[in-house]
This record gives sequence, structure tokens and C-alpha cells, in this order.
Amino acid sequence: MFRDEVALAYQQIQDSICEGLVQADGKAKFEEELWQRDGGGGGRTRVMQNGNVIEKGGVNFSAVHGKLPEAVKKAFNVESDDFFATGVSIVMHPENPFVPIIHMNIRYFEMDEQTRWFGGGIDLTPHYVIPTDARFFHHRLKQTCDEFDPSFYPKFKATADDYFYIKHREETRGVGGIFYDRLKPESTNLDFNQILEFSKAVGNTFLPVYTELIDRNRDQNYTEEHKEWQYLRRSRYAEFNLVYDAGTKFGLETNGRIESILMSLPPTAKWNYNPQILAESEEEKTLNFLKKGIDWV
Repeated sequence: MFRDEVALAYQQIQDSICEGLVQADGKAKFEEELWQRDGGGGGRTRVMQNGNVIEKGGVNFSAVHGKLPEAVKKAFNVESDDFFATGVSIVMHPENPFVPIIHMNIRYFEMDEQTRWFGGGIDLTPHYVIPTDARFFHHRLKQTCDEFDPSFYPKFKATADDYFYIKHREETRGVGGIFYDRLKPESTNLDFNQILEFSKAVGNTFLPVYTELIDRNRDQNYTEEHKEWQYLRRSRYAEFNLVYDAGTKFGLETNGRIESILMSLPPTAKWNYNPQILAESEEEKTLNFLKKGIDWV
């Protein structure tokens, strides 16, 4: 079945990314937990902690099925309640404030032959925005998209800008990336097999891009003030995931595994009252980059 082909491809992507991250970190190993979901399916949660580079990071695979809750049926505007969903979800929180947080998700959702689609994307959340790194990141995402459809990158980049936006702060979560949902033949020039290949290509873009960003910044010296800023930026990340993130909501509403769903939260964050940002500081420069519509390529 097609769904089994997708799930197997995603498991292989999880394996290759985990192997590459262990090598890049040089110290931490992944702790794996196999779990079963009440109602159908399960997954493999893999978390690394306290490494040379990664303070906390997760690479999760799941393939679940069962009955959709009424609230999700209404949100998806569907009649049937049988569903299958599989995906890989990644969040990395590094130790060094100059190494960025990164998030990736690739997923496939199916109810029947007529109601199925792919979604996903990659986005980057630097604690300190380094323009050369942001341009490299977006350039590589554009290369991946252009292999399948030149319209993908500008469209998915704009969607990411809108999606990863912290409305109550009036700032983007980071420098964006690409984000897409409900990708299917009717909305593209591709058939489902080609969309699967695109989804796999997005997944396989993660490791070379992030290991390059790690190598560029892992040895930068930092101060306690840099760490305090990192904790503040992590708090913004947590706010977005808890208030706005659709994947978090879907997991909670479909009786997902709580530890896996909240894997995306940082190990340490701070909500200091009314922090003051110095004019012309590196922190202020970063805030000026947290806007929609910046052309990084």
C-alpha cells in the first residue's frame, strides 16, 4: 500500500538523520523509546541530551491510525472519521547561542483515496541572526524546491513567514524557511508518487544543511549575556509551539503521546519581565530580522 511505502521512507529518513547528528555532535547518543497509541499505531521517539553541540533534540517518527475526534473532523471539513497519519518531526536546541534552533516536519495524512495529502517544511530559529547563514539556509531550500517546481519555494517561503509568526509579539519565530500543507495532485503539477519524492527530498535536505550550520558556529565563544538572550529566544519558541502550532494541537486532540508531542520544547527558557534591548546591539539587530517578507535569496 502507498501509506506503507510512505511510512517506510520516513523511517529510513529518521535513521539517516539520527546517524548523522550523532556523528556531528560527537558525544551524545539518541535514547529510543518505542510506543503504541491507544486507538491504533505508534512510533519511535528518539531524544539526545547534553551533547557537545545539542543540549536537547528529538527526531520522532510516528504512524498512527484510528478515529478522528469531532473537533478535528470539523477543522478538516470531512465526513469520514477513519484516518492514517505518518511523519517525521525534528527539533534541535543547541548549547551554543550562535548555533540556531532548527525544526523539520514531513508528514502524510490519509482518510481515503479522495482525501489524502502531504505536508511539512523546514524552518530556522537563530538566537542571533547571522545573515550569511540565513542566506545559505534559504538557498539550499530553494534548490530542493526547484528540482520539483520553481513555484514551490516562493509560495512555501511566504506560507512559512505567515505560519511561523508570533502574533502577540508581532515578530516571526525566526528567519522562516518553507512550509506547505495539503499538497496533492490537484494543487500541483505532480502525482502522489512525485509528491512523495519531494517530501523525501525535503527530509534529506535537513542533515547536510544543519551540520554545515553547526560546523560554522559550534566553536564561537559566548558570554553569560549571550546565554540569557538564548533563554529569552527559547521562551518565544515555546510560546509559539504551545499557542499556535497546528501539529501540537493535532497530537493532543488525537490522543498522541505527550512526551513526544512536547519534545519540541527547550530544556531551559526564561520569561524575564520587560527585558530592555540596547540600541544597535546584536540583540536589536536580530529583532530587526524577525519580520515577514525578507528576501534571503
